[in-house]
Amino acid sequence: MAEPRHWALILGASSGFGEATGLELARAGYDIIGVHLDRKTTMPHVEDVIGGIRAAGRTAVFFNVNAADPERRVEVLARAREEAGKDGTVGVLLHSLAFGNLRPYVAGSAEEAITPAQMDMTLSVMAHSLVYWTQDLVYSGLMRRGGKIFAMTSAGAMRVLPNYGAVSAAKAALESHIRQLAMELAPRGIAINGIRAGVTDTPALRKIPGNQAIVDTALRRNPSGRLTTTQDVARAIAVLCRPGTEWITGNVIGVDGGEEVVG
Repeated sequence: MAEPRHWALILGASSGFGEATGLELARAGYDIIGVHLDRKTTMPHVEDVIGGIRAAGRTAVFFNVNAADPERRVEVLARAREEAGKDGTVGVLLHSLAFGNLRPYVAGSAEEAITPAQMDMTLSVMAHSLVYWTQDLVYSGLMRRGGKIFAMTSAGAMRVLPNYGAVSAAKAALESHIRQLAMELAPRGIAINGIRAGVTDTPALRKIPGNQAIVDTALRRNPSGRLTTTQDVARAIAVLCRPGTEWITGNVIGVDGGEEVVG
């Protein structure tokens, strides 16, 4: 009888932390279900990511859809059930969605300030969607005892940056969701943690106004004198996916080379 297949579901799989973690988990033996939202111009890179997963000898099933759309979530999980088969599971969920609005709360004019719709969208995508994906994975039976959930947060959950208010609020809400889910998932044997990466050169960082100043500050503060890489984070997540780490849950784990402890 064939061994059950183990899948990792990556939200935000085509770049940054999601891309690196998908490739790392493929090398660790996971088949990958990737959810991403890309235009035609960036699809060649998506194909490269899929090719890297397959080169590791694993299956890659990718969906170019809005991860915050409930109907698309149902479609993805229905396909995941088909791919996993009767005894297969989604052993890992990574929430790495970086799609939020970068507008000030109070600008020079009302037209330049963030709107309720933009605020709601940012929190829905970057925070609340973690809860909904988790609910559906558990209720469908795809994630069972031993499952691991990770969500990418940042120091921005506690710090103020120009135009970063909505994203900061989303990260703070995300961390609150992680704590609540840790309590509710513990009896089911499912662990969930936030991963707080150090400053990392990703497409999401490059969209933040003043990103070069953020990079320069991180380079000065980090004891190793370099930025965090997506590979640093991917390797840490892969370690936390190993058996025996089930008791690590409800935390925000820094993967930053000590960047946050330096004043």
